[in-house]
Amino acid sequence: MSGGLDLALLVGAAVLLVAVAAVRLSTRMGVPSLLVYLLIGMALGEAGIGIRFDDAELTRTLGFCALIMIIAEGGLTARWSTLRPVLGLSAVLATLGVAVSIAVVGAVVHWVLGLDWQLALLYGAVLSSTDAAAVFATLRRLRLPPRLVATLEAESGMNDAPVVLLVVLLSTAGFARPWWHELLVVAFELAAGAAIGVTVGLVGRWLLRHAALPSAGLYPIAAVGLTVLAYAAGAVAHASGFLAVYAAGVVLGNARLPHRRSILGFADGLAWIAQIGLFVLLGLLVSPHELPAALVPALVVGGVLVLLARPLSVGVSAVVTRSVGRLGWRGQAFLSWAGLRGAVPIVLATIPLSSATPGADGLFNAVFLLVIIFTLVQAGTLAPAARRLGVTAPAEAVEIHVETAPLERMRADLLQIDVAPGSRLAGVHIDELRLPVGASVTLVVRDGAGFVPGPDTRLRTGDSMLIVTTAEVRDTAERRLRAVSRRGRLARWFGEDGAERPGGR
Repeated sequence: MSGGLDLALLVGAAVLLVAVAAVRLSTRMGVPSLLVYLLIGMALGEAGIGIRFDDAELTRTLGFCALIMIIAEGGLTARWSTLRPVLGLSAVLATLGVAVSIAVVGAVVHWVLGLDWQLALLYGAVLSSTDAAAVFATLRRLRLPPRLVATLEAESGMNDAPVVLLVVLLSTAGFARPWWHELLVVAFELAAGAAIGVTVGLVGRWLLRHAALPSAGLYPIAAVGLTVLAYAAGAVAHASGFLAVYAAGVVLGNARLPHRRSILGFADGLAWIAQIGLFVLLGLLVSPHELPAALVPALVVGGVLVLLARPLSVGVSAVVTRSVGRLGWRGQAFLSWAGLRGAVPIVLATIPLSSATPGADGLFNAVFLLVIIFTLVQAGTLAPAARRLGVTAPAEAVEIHVETAPLERMRADLLQIDVAPGSRLAGVHIDELRLPVGASVTLVVRDGAGFVPGPDTRLRTGDSMLIVTTAEVRDTAERRLRAVSRRGRLARWFGEDGAERPGGR
């Protein structure tokens, strides 16, 4: 037994280290790391080294555990100031948008592929959820307007909840009760899940602020434990545990907790481990020799999803929330293209697989292929699509997470901003930025060399600035930098306040 355990630890540690190294490689090659993890799992499986794994129920259970960690990290790192303005649109995308996507995909799959309605709608339900891990990992590498990023992240954090409920219903006997009854049940579970998550977050915030724990390392464990508690409380109360996790994470992440930086770093590490383990496990589960037969259904369903269902769901949601003017057609187009699918649809496909639903094997293989193909296409083209649509924000400040106690004690954040080509920041002196009291440019990096700027330092194209700002004036500082980037030193004369413009500009 000891020899088997030692061998398992050896293989597990090797896989983990290879996966960590693959993040660097995938970043350089522009390939999403989740695909590398899937390939590692397939290489370990029956078509590679020969490890045979076909336990769909265990995969579903472990997949749900991984999703809890991934969604919790997304909630903990979400900023309420950017999340609040898009909460309505994100919530509608995660509910009504999901319903539109399921209906469109289900109808086309039924009529084109000839599948029965239950299985066709199951295809739509499994694929209607955008993936939190894929969205968080991809969008945070791009410089985009906060409104677009917050909308996509909040949607991916919230839409797992209703989709899981619908997939479970469709995987069993379908809708045994009237549709309006099932709709009320889903609405109750979502509302109750959100309420439980907020309650756990508020109570946890108070406890962490007032508890004098003997070690700083206990605070990250307690914070993550509270998000897991939110999921469990929601599940026990027959509410949406996933939505409870996200809500609790948002409340805790926006509170001034002791050792907040350590909490975020710990959650980030757990999310990475969850992603690596989940994708490797899903790669092990798939049978490569069965994939070619699922290629045509995957391409048909994927084309309908990306070119028809997703744009319709975004358009309907924008009309319902009266966000058409704020987003513009450019913002809507980017939201449609950036609805990334990742591990979540594959995990959801294990639900009908473990329930022995007719056609579940073909569904799982088609979803697996679709995720690989369309992740390569979509994730690899997000940056060019953003530039072509004009929704990039090169002057947007990016938060830098550093493990430093003084910043935490001073309630300060560290931001980075680049002077991109075409930015009106070029030629502006430091004192002409007129940053609010509490925000200061502490370092300028130019041509690979850093120096401390003075008030009369003139910024140049290609410069990078590090800005230390207190939490109270961070939003004001970002708006001011955005305004000067658009209009230069005379931004106020043009009435420029740094607010985002229609179309995400």
